[in-house]
Amino acid sequence: MSFREVFGREPEVTASAPGRVNLLGEHTDYQGGFVLPTAIPQRATVSVARSGGREHRLHSANLNRTLTVPPGERGEDFAPYVIGCIELLGVTDALDVHIDSNVPSGGLSSSAALEVGTLRALRELYGLEQDDVDLALIGQRVEHEYVGVKSGIMDQMASSLADTDHMLFLDTRTLERQVYPFPAGAEVLVIDSGVPRTLAGSGYNERRAQVEEAARLLGVPELRDVTDVAVVEALGDDLLRRRARHVVLENARVLEALHADAGRFGELMNASHASLKDDYEVSHPKVDELVALLQADPRVYGARMTGAGFGGALVALVPQGEAVSVADGVLARYSGQGQRVVP
Repeated sequence: MSFREVFGREPEVTASAPGRVNLLGEHTDYQGGFVLPTAIPQRATVSVARSGGREHRLHSANLNRTLTVPPGERGEDFAPYVIGCIELLGVTDALDVHIDSNVPSGGLSSSAALEVGTLRALRELYGLEQDDVDLALIGQRVEHEYVGVKSGIMDQMASSLADTDHMLFLDTRTLERQVYPFPAGAEVLVIDSGVPRTLAGSGYNERRAQVEEAARLLGVPELRDVTDVAVVEALGDDLLRRRARHVVLENARVLEALHADAGRFGELMNASHASLKDDYEVSHPKVDELVALLQADPRVYGARMTGAGFGGALVALVPQGEAVSVADGVLARYSGQGQRVVP
C-alpha cells in the first residue's frame, strides 16, 4: 500500500538510502579500525508528512503493518529505528511515516538504510543543516540508544556516503575516507543465505565486550593501535586472544586490499572468512556451506560472510560478467533457501 492508500493524502517529502555490502573489514569498526564497504542497489524509501495529531503513525509496506506510537514511547518492531531518528533530531510534530524497503535483512544494513532514509526525509522536511556524516552519527546513536545494539559506525557511514560504483575506504576512528575502484576486471556478487539473524539477540554485543577487554589487557585504547599480531599472542586468555587476533589481522587485510589485484583481493576475502569463522566465531553452518561452494568454483577470486554474522549474507569477488552464472550454479547445489541479491 502506498502513502496515499494508508494515510489518505500525499507525503510532504520522500527520501531513500541504500543498503551496503562490506567487502573487507568486519567487526573492526567498534575498535577504531578500517573498513571497505560499497553501496548496493537496493534502498529503503521513506515518505513523511506532518499528521496534525498527537501520535506517530508508522507504516511498513513490506510488513503491511501500521504502528501507532504515542508521544514519549519508542514502540515495537521497526518503530524504535524511526522514533529514534525523530527524537534525536528534536522533531516535536506527530508524523505519518511510510517505509518501503527492498534491502534484504541480515548483513546488508537494512536498519542503517532505514535510519539514514528517515533522517534524510526529516532533514528535507524541516530544512535542517546536518550533513551526511552528521546523519550517520545520529543513526549510530539510534542503534545504541533506541535499539540496544552497540554497533560501530560503518553501516550508517556506508549508507550515507557510499555509492555502487566504488569501494569506500573508511578510517572509523577519524572518519577520514576515500573512494577506490573495484579490482580491475572484477565484479561483486552478494548472496542472501536465507538464514535470518537479529543483532540485538545475537552475540554481537558480547563480541564487542570481549575485544574491549582484550584492548584493556593490552594497554591500548583500541585494537586499532596494535599492528603487530605477535603482541596479541601474548594474551593469556585463549578466547580473548582469538578475538583480538581477528581484529588486528582484519585491519591489515583492508589496508593491503586497497591496492591489490583481483586475485590477491580474493585471497584476503578467503582469509577474512576463515578468521570470522574460527577466531571470531560469528559465522553459521549454512553460510560456511555457501562460502565453500563459492570458493570451490575456479572462477571465484574469493568469498566470505559479510555483516555482523550469525546468518545473513555473503559476498564474493568474481570476474566481470560471471556473477549471475556463478550464483546460479552455487545456489543449485546449496542445501538451503538462499538467493542472489547483487547483481
